[in-house]
Amino acid sequence: MMTHPTFELAPELKRDCIELADWPLCKVLLLNDSQYPWFILVPKKAGLKEIIDLSEDEQVTYLRESAKLSHLLMRVFNPDKLNVAALGNMVPQLHIHHIARFTSDAAWPAPVWGKHPAVPYEDEKIAKIKAHF
Repeated sequence: MMTHPTFELAPELKRDCIELADWPLCKVLLLNDSQYPWFILVPKKAGLKEIIDLSEDEQVTYLRESAKLSHLLMRVFNPDKLNVAALGNMVPQLHIHHIARFTSDAAWPAPVWGKHPAVPYEDEKIAKIKAHF
Protein backbone atom coordinates (compact mmCIF):
# COMPACT_ATOMS: atom_id res chain seq x y z
CA MET A 1 0.00 0.00 0.00
CA MET A 2 1.37 3.42 -1.01
CA THR A 3 1.40 6.14 1.56
CA HIS A 4 1.38 9.79 0.65
CA PRO A 5 3.78 12.12 2.45
CA THR A 6 2.14 14.40 4.99
CA PHE A 7 2.32 18.15 4.50
CA GLU A 8 4.62 19.92 6.93
CA LEU A 9 5.61 23.55 6.91
CA ALA A 10 9.31 24.03 6.13
CA PRO A 11 11.34 24.54 9.35
CA GLU A 12 12.43 28.03 8.24
CA LEU A 13 8.81 29.10 7.73
CA LYS A 14 7.79 27.59 11.09
CA ARG A 15 10.62 29.50 12.76
CA ASP A 16 10.17 32.86 11.02
CA CYS A 17 6.40 33.13 10.52
CA ILE A 18 3.11 33.40 12.35
CA GLU A 19 0.22 31.27 11.04
CA LEU A 20 -2.78 33.47 10.26
CA ALA A 21 -5.26 31.31 8.37
CA ASP A 22 -5.97 28.07 6.55
CA TRP A 23 -7.56 28.65 3.15
CA PRO A 24 -8.77 25.79 0.95
CA LEU A 25 -5.35 25.22 -0.65
CA CYS A 26 -2.90 27.33 1.34
CA LYS A 27 -1.71 28.29 4.76
CA VAL A 28 -1.48 32.07 5.10
CA LEU A 29 1.60 33.14 7.06
CA LEU A 30 2.88 36.47 8.33
CA LEU A 31 6.64 36.86 8.36
CA ASN A 32 7.53 38.02 11.88
CA ASP A 33 9.16 41.28 10.82
CA SER A 34 7.11 44.36 11.64
CA GLN A 35 9.14 46.56 9.25
CA TYR A 36 7.14 45.23 6.30
CA PRO A 37 3.64 43.73 5.93
CA TRP A 38 5.06 40.48 4.51
CA PHE A 39 2.75 37.53 3.94
CA ILE A 40 3.43 34.07 2.53
CA LEU A 41 1.06 31.56 0.90
CA VAL A 42 2.07 27.90 1.20
CA PRO A 43 0.04 25.14 -0.49
CA LYS A 44 -0.79 22.43 2.06
CA LYS A 45 0.62 19.62 -0.07
CA ALA A 46 3.85 17.74 0.55
CA GLY A 47 6.81 17.73 -1.79
CA LEU A 48 6.05 20.81 -3.89
CA LYS A 49 8.85 23.04 -5.17
CA GLU A 50 7.38 24.74 -8.23
CA ILE A 51 3.96 26.11 -9.15
CA ILE A 52 3.91 23.59 -12.02
CA ASP A 53 4.04 20.79 -9.42
CA LEU A 54 0.41 21.63 -8.65
CA SER A 55 -2.38 20.20 -10.82
CA GLU A 56 -3.96 22.66 -13.25
CA ASP A 57 -6.99 23.06 -10.96
CA GLU A 58 -4.70 23.65 -7.97
CA GLN A 59 -2.73 26.23 -9.97
CA VAL A 60 -5.98 28.13 -10.58
CA THR A 61 -6.86 27.92 -6.87
CA TYR A 62 -3.36 29.09 -5.96
CA LEU A 63 -3.67 32.09 -8.27
CA ARG A 64 -7.13 32.90 -6.86
CA GLU A 65 -5.85 32.70 -3.28
CA SER A 66 -2.87 34.88 -4.23
CA ALA A 67 -5.25 37.44 -5.75
CA LYS A 68 -7.49 37.29 -2.66
CA LEU A 69 -4.48 37.97 -0.43
CA SER A 70 -3.26 40.74 -2.74
CA HIS A 71 -6.65 42.50 -2.66
CA LEU A 72 -6.76 42.19 1.13
CA LEU A 73 -3.28 43.71 1.46
CA MET A 74 -4.15 46.58 -0.88
CA ARG A 75 -7.33 47.31 1.11
CA VAL A 76 -5.80 46.95 4.61
CA PHE A 77 -2.34 48.46 4.09
CA ASN A 78 -2.74 50.68 0.98
CA PRO A 79 0.90 50.15 -0.08
CA ASP A 80 2.76 52.12 -2.73
CA LYS A 81 3.68 48.79 -4.39
CA LEU A 82 2.77 45.17 -3.83
CA ASN A 83 5.60 42.71 -4.50
CA VAL A 84 4.50 39.14 -5.25
CA ALA A 85 7.16 36.50 -5.90
CA ALA A 86 7.83 32.76 -5.75
CA LEU A 87 11.60 32.46 -5.34
CA GLY A 88 12.43 29.53 -3.08
CA ASN A 89 16.21 29.71 -3.29
CA MET A 90 16.61 29.52 0.50
CA VAL A 91 13.41 27.58 1.30
CA PRO A 92 12.68 25.07 -1.47
CA GLN A 93 9.08 24.37 -0.30
CA LEU A 94 6.67 26.08 -2.71
CA HIS A 95 5.56 29.42 -1.30
CA ILE A 96 4.65 32.85 -2.65
CA HIS A 97 5.69 36.06 -0.91
CA HIS A 98 3.27 39.00 -0.85
CA ILE A 99 5.00 42.10 0.50
CA ALA A 100 3.30 45.48 0.89
CA ARG A 101 6.00 48.05 0.14
CA PHE A 102 6.08 51.73 0.93
CA THR A 103 8.43 54.44 -0.31
CA SER A 104 8.98 55.17 3.40
CA ASP A 105 9.89 51.59 4.42
CA ALA A 106 13.31 50.67 5.82
CA ALA A 107 14.58 49.02 2.62
CA TRP A 108 12.93 51.08 -0.14
CA PRO A 109 13.59 50.78 -3.06
CA ALA A 110 15.88 47.79 -2.51
CA PRO A 111 14.64 44.23 -1.92
CA VAL A 112 13.69 43.49 1.70
CA TRP A 113 15.64 40.22 2.00
CA GLY A 114 18.53 40.59 4.42
CA LYS A 115 18.45 44.37 4.28
CA HIS A 116 17.84 44.89 8.01
CA PRO A 117 17.51 42.53 11.01
CA ALA A 118 13.91 41.51 11.66
CA VAL A 119 11.89 43.46 14.20
CA PRO A 120 9.31 41.02 15.65
CA TYR A 121 5.66 42.03 15.90
CA GLU A 122 4.09 42.83 19.25
CA ASP A 123 1.14 40.60 20.20
CA GLU A 124 -1.37 43.45 19.89
CA LYS A 125 -0.34 44.14 16.28
CA ILE A 126 -0.51 40.42 15.39
CA ALA A 127 -4.05 40.30 16.79
CA LYS A 128 -5.06 43.33 14.67
CA ILE A 129 -3.66 41.70 11.52
CA LYS A 130 -5.30 38.33 12.30
CA ALA A 131 -8.67 40.07 12.59
CA HIS A 132 -8.59 40.62 8.80
CA PHE A 133 -8.39 36.88 8.16
